[in-house]
Amino acid sequence: MSGSAGEAQSHSTLKEFLASIAAIRGDLSNITAPPFVLDTKSVVELPAFWAERPAFFVAPAAPSDPAERALAVLKWFLVSLKNQQYAGRSEEEGVKKPLNAFLGECFLANWEDDCGETVLVSEQVSHHPPVTACRLWNEEYGVSAEGFTRQEITFALDSISIKQTGHALLTLKSHDNETYLIPLPNVKVKGMLSGLSGTYPELDGTYTIPSTSGYYSVIQFSGKSLLGSSTKHEFVAKVYAPRKPEAEPLYTVKGHWHDAFTIYEGTDTSDSAVGETLALKDLPTVPLKLLESDIGSQDPWETRRAWKDVREALIKGDMSGSAKAKSVLEQGQREMRKDEERAGKQWQPLFFQRQTEDPVASSLYRSILKELKPEATVAIWKFDETLWKSGVKRPFHDKLTPDNKKGVESEKPRANNLLISNLSGSGVYDDEPASPASFKTAHEFPTQPVVTNGSSQPAKIAAIVAQPVTPVRQSIASASNGGLTPSSASVSPSTRRGKRQKAKESIGKFRHSLSSGFSKLGSSPARSDSDSMNKA
Repeated sequence: MSGSAGEAQSHSTLKEFLASIAAIRGDLSNITAPPFVLDTKSVVELPAFWAERPAFFVAPAAPSDPAERALAVLKWFLVSLKNQQYAGRSEEEGVKKPLNAFLGECFLANWEDDCGETVLVSEQVSHHPPVTACRLWNEEYGVSAEGFTRQEITFALDSISIKQTGHALLTLKSHDNETYLIPLPNVKVKGMLSGLSGTYPELDGTYTIPSTSGYYSVIQFSGKSLLGSSTKHEFVAKVYAPRKPEAEPLYTVKGHWHDAFTIYEGTDTSDSAVGETLALKDLPTVPLKLLESDIGSQDPWETRRAWKDVREALIKGDMSGSAKAKSVLEQGQREMRKDEERAGKQWQPLFFQRQTEDPVASSLYRSILKELKPEATVAIWKFDETLWKSGVKRPFHDKLTPDNKKGVESEKPRANNLLISNLSGSGVYDDEPASPASFKTAHEFPTQPVVTNGSSQPAKIAAIVAQPVTPVRQSIASASNGGLTPSSASVSPSTRRGKRQKAKESIGKFRHSLSSGFSKLGSSPARSDSDSMNKA
């Protein structure tokens, strides 16, 4: 079948699929989608896009000024959005649906660059409702992020709405465990009637990133609409000092989260204002490495091994083969749930534990006039650091495999301490280097000789920790020099100028509503003994 003919058939089948779900009311997250709309990545792989630029992830640990740390957190959040929403695909390819993760599915990966090692552990901890939990950390800089999300998908007109329930907590160990509550924006997938290549994700609404230091950011996504004047993927964000709702913002950030944005001091964003522009094309990503690069040696519950046949069929365009392979796994999961019900057992996640409260998260929610509701995501999910440090045994679930075929063991059994984390900076498998397993083609950060100057940190980052940085001039290096360095020159903004009175009034009202909440937030809420993740 020719490319144009296949495209036309897919477009026709897409319309038929949309028509079939249009009458369904409620959550569509577990619906079986036709193979041609499926991505080759699973839901549990998506948290990896928060770490593909490790220098941005660890950057908040460097500044001594809490305002600059809040700005660095905002930068990390913004530069991570594009590949989060497009799942690493190009804009021209449109949006595809990730594979629904099965209960117990795991994804283990790391990134190695001048910032040391950044590690990700992601697991599907619930299926009804579907909840994914993850833990991301860089031990060298004492930065960690831990969160969980539940997605609810509904269909309306020509768009699909994805409501995300949950959050992430970014913690800076070197700053008295300063913690930021990271929101998970809701998404609308638009352009459905124009075919898959015409689809695109749009973020909408206002979100806040509060912190235990009291500094906070407010982000307003406007996006493209039929009647509005905003352009696709547009946003305005502002960083504020604590307990000063009437004060002007310390920083204003404007632009487009899929392309570039400019950071200004204060409120002046006019054409004559001097700002620092970050363009995503100038910020290379670092390819991830699977903690076990050999798919055959992975545990049957690890994503790449579990979905191997489905992925290979999708890549070849074998829609029938992918559907058959997917059906085997899904049927095995259904049978497994029935077996558990008959035995009166409940599935127990491997890397994450259920908790009913989190004092730090609850305090941050209250500061923005919201409430933490664990029941919406089954529980509050916390990473079992003790288990990870002691070494996780393979096979993960004895001889039980995701397709419910008992008695099948890993092709290459390994020692019980296989998954002991690299918490000291050494390689995970010193005897066999892992091969890159990137989501997409990406270049490594340019490497430079490391001069420690008496510190274990690379000199270019140690310099930032040791010296005050002029506000807004702190930046992640562009493609020309790589790494984390102070900017020496400002870049004229390339995004559209002009005030939008409606947006300004909306943010103003929202800030007033926050004032009472932030006034109740202390400088650093005490952590409970159960919150063991960030203890030294």
